[in-house]
Amino acid sequence: MNDFSGPVIELRRLTRSFQQGDVRIDVLRGVDLKVQPGEIVALLGPSGSGKSTLLQAVGLLEGGFGGEIVIAGQAAEKSDSAARTELRRNHLGFVYQFHHLLPDFNALENVVLPQLVADVDKPDAEARAEDLLTALGLGERLTHRPSQLSGGEQQRVAVARGLANRPKLVLADEPTGNLDEATADKVLEQFLGLVRGEGSAALIATHNERLAARMDRVVRLHDGLLA
Repeated sequence: MNDFSGPVIELRRLTRSFQQGDVRIDVLRGVDLKVQPGEIVALLGPSGSGKSTLLQAVGLLEGGFGGEIVIAGQAAEKSDSAARTELRRNHLGFVYQFHHLLPDFNALENVVLPQLVADVDKPDAEARAEDLLTALGLGERLTHRPSQLSGGEQQRVAVARGLANRPKLVLADEPTGNLDEATADKVLEQFLGLVRGEGSAALIATHNERLAARMDRVVRLHDGLLA
């Protein structure tokens, strides 16, 4: 369980603009957001509204943002590359619409690898991976490679990988957007249950009102601002 008492993430007046020829596009125009420990927040908005851009900011995956990004009490926007990498490794987990599993590694190994990068001992990493995958109904599929798994099973492996290092905050970008409705419902149910069981917070981008309603709080991104 995560014991950090302040906001896991705080965005203050976050901005992001792009230049296309002579045209300036303001994607984020001063976003303020706090996510508390253990809180699951849906980031709702249509395609192209800037949800992925906001998640990239929170995930410290690219620069060019204005404003402040505070992760677990640490100001990230002023940190150097090494410090930002450490913040990601220590506090954040990621789940994407497309699973991005390593095709030459089986399910267990895909969940073990990010733990090894974080200097977890291999036996502990394997035990953690097995526990997560079993909780997601994949206890009999540990040695299967991604090509031997269904789309829903692959996404469950991606969920386990995103939670492997016990992140304070899981960032998920349309995590069930590539699945049919029935499979999406099941994967989301397992995802939310596992996040809550781990005591992590989550910021989940979606355009699906029905799925967003199953989360603790919904914020809507419109015209570069949150409502």
